[in-house]
Amino acid sequence: MHRSWFQPTPDSLWNRFRDRPRLRIASFFNLVWAVYVFGDLIFSQTLGPHWGLATAISFPLFLFFYAMSYVRPLRHLPWFIAAVALLSYGTLHFNASGGGTYIIYACAMTSFGGAPKKCLAGMAILLGIFAAIAYFSAGWPISIIATLSFIALSVGTINVIYRFNAQRDIELQLSHDEIRRLAATAERERIGRDLHDLLGHTLSLITLKLELSRRLLDRDNAAARREMEEAEQVARHALAEVRSAVTGIRASGVVAELAAARVLLNTAMIDFVYTSNAPELPTRLDNQLALVLREAVTNIHRHAGATFAEATVTMDEQICTMTIVDNGRGLAGGEGNGICGMRERVRALGGTLAFESNVQKGTIVRIEVPLTPVDRLPEPSTEPSRLAS
Repeated sequence: MHRSWFQPTPDSLWNRFRDRPRLRIASFFNLVWAVYVFGDLIFSQTLGPHWGLATAISFPLFLFFYAMSYVRPLRHLPWFIAAVALLSYGTLHFNASGGGTYIIYACAMTSFGGAPKKCLAGMAILLGIFAAIAYFSAGWPISIIATLSFIALSVGTINVIYRFNAQRDIELQLSHDEIRRLAATAERERIGRDLHDLLGHTLSLITLKLELSRRLLDRDNAAARREMEEAEQVARHALAEVRSAVTGIRASGVVAELAAARVLLNTAMIDFVYTSNAPELPTRLDNQLALVLREAVTNIHRHAGATFAEATVTMDEQICTMTIVDNGRGLAGGEGNGICGMRERVRALGGTLAFESNVQKGTIVRIEVPLTPVDRLPEPSTEPSRLAS
């Protein structure tokens, strides 16, 4: 066979699993069960006629069809399923274990094509034909046929469930990314509106005053000087307002980051709950604590091996506290770059970060940041001031 047949095509199962290496490994590991093709050597007292010839022909063909189902286009999968099923039907008279094993693999392969109902319907057809041949032609007992059919249907159904759970996880991850993208887009639009409202009137006012001062320059130097001084004051005031608006730009606040963390961790089958009595933190804290929270959640997602995590944010008149808890494996080694970065951010805010971690008993991250008098004041409004000309 030409070598190109074994090169995975772009629309093959193998390429679809490129971001899920465990599924690629599983595709090889699943071949372990093919040993039951030779089960008659152990379970049967006498081998059927031409057992060796039937096995020598069918087993290499099965391996070929199995490999092709992964590397060829997905639209060709029904043909390889049908080929494996035909191997099962054709070897029942010669190798009972082989025929039963092939039909189980055929049902398992069916789970990778189409919607769940279509997959289950395909398995039912394959097993119906198998049961008819096994009973009427090979003379198998109904109990054995029923047991083998149950095993094949169970394997196929489990694969269907696993595949659609994996697909749901991918969709949730895409939703998580989409939430971040939409949030960033909305923030950019808000910034654009704020800057337009802030600078539009002010720049028009400065332009008018400078035009007036130019006209008065040759007739009334004192009046021209006043107009230029007022234009300078307006420009300075506009600069202060722009700085205030830019300070208020938030890539992602703590509240938004908590919602994004729930999507991310739930996608990884980690139950995440959070509580917060501080819906709006001071700007100085909000951005930095959001980044600290993101790093902590990323560590839980990638390294903790946890099944549960919880985040709590509280703020009173003196201190802002954020606590992240998980039930994972704990810190087995030293602190990495991510944790060092968290410490630096918290230290820059004048706060403290403490870890409580025990192997196999989870981790507690506690951040405490004291509030300054400025933090306790209401956030300055970014609405443009209306200066009278």
